[in-house]
Amino acid sequence: VCVCVCVSLNEQIGTLDTLVGLSDDLGKTDTFVEGVVKKLASYLSDVLEGDSQEKLAENLKVNGDAPERFLANFRWNAAKYPIKLPLKNLMEIISKQVSQIDADLKTRSQQYNQVRSSLQQLERRTTGNLMTRNLGDLVKKEDFVVGSEYLTTLLVVVPKSQSQEWRMTYEKLTDMVVPRSSRMVFEDNDHCLFTVTLFRKVVDEFKLHAREHKFVVREFAYDENSQDSERTESQKLEAEKRRQFGPLVRWLKVNFSEAFTAWVHIKMLRVFVESVLRYGLPVNFQAVLMEPHRKAHRRLRDTLDQLYAHLEATISGPQETIDIPGIISNSAEYYPYVYFNIKLDLF
Repeated sequence: VCVCVCVSLNEQIGTLDTLVGLSDDLGKTDTFVEGVVKKLASYLSDVLEGDSQEKLAENLKVNGDAPERFLANFRWNAAKYPIKLPLKNLMEIISKQVSQIDADLKTRSQQYNQVRSSLQQLERRTTGNLMTRNLGDLVKKEDFVVGSEYLTTLLVVVPKSQSQEWRMTYEKLTDMVVPRSSRMVFEDNDHCLFTVTLFRKVVDEFKLHAREHKFVVREFAYDENSQDSERTESQKLEAEKRRQFGPLVRWLKVNFSEAFTAWVHIKMLRVFVESVLRYGLPVNFQAVLMEPHRKAHRRLRDTLDQLYAHLEATISGPQETIDIPGIISNSAEYYPYVYFNIKLDLF
């Protein structure tokens, strides 16, 4: 795919020194804006929580189009970024706009993440195995001796393979265990949860002997008000998550579009500035957007090097030791034409 892109910014070019400094600033701004674009895309994917790539692509639109289609039909937005402004001012407008998006993203993501994290913590307490999960939703008031000065009810986690052993031995682990007081109230794939009633004075001794048999006494005190409070808190968090979800997704979609648009405008500014620095005045160049087939990158590069070798007679193919201040550093590949890459793999 090859598309010609018109960039008419020659009214406010400025001095050579200005362009050299602007070139460096544009490179930094390009990196920053690209980072914000990727953060927005990544967080939208995170918020959608495992939705398909097709669903995600439906939300990652730029002015209603897929990013690649927006690029192919790109036109400079003169209403938003007036071409009569100095180039540095244009860069600053874009940088300020994207910085505000970045700041808003931090605020909104912190708010949503806090609700989601609190909800996940509650969910973890009500899921998982019997050794770690909250037991409050597995038992009822009737399972316990409540209000007794002398008696108490314990919850014991027993490996499933030892459930019969528990039934045969729990009364003998210590004195003062209420006979036939144990019953199973829940089981999962690996463990069973049993109640047992005994005198308070032998609780510590019972725990010690239970541990010798690999029976785990869970620390638990039944409190009906506490269980109701936890359920209410979970419901509140679920409602708050739903309340924030819709507006957050809409905000991410709108600002992904804004940030991506800003990013492409920064790329076009870079193309313009680097071309003036490379080829001088008057402005006489054409910006072209190219999308090679997957396995044709090397062939395309060789073809371009041959076509435009006359623009830089001393350069043959990419070099990594060229250092022209303000134009290209020795850490980048250098070609006889101005080249910038736009990566659309946003994750």
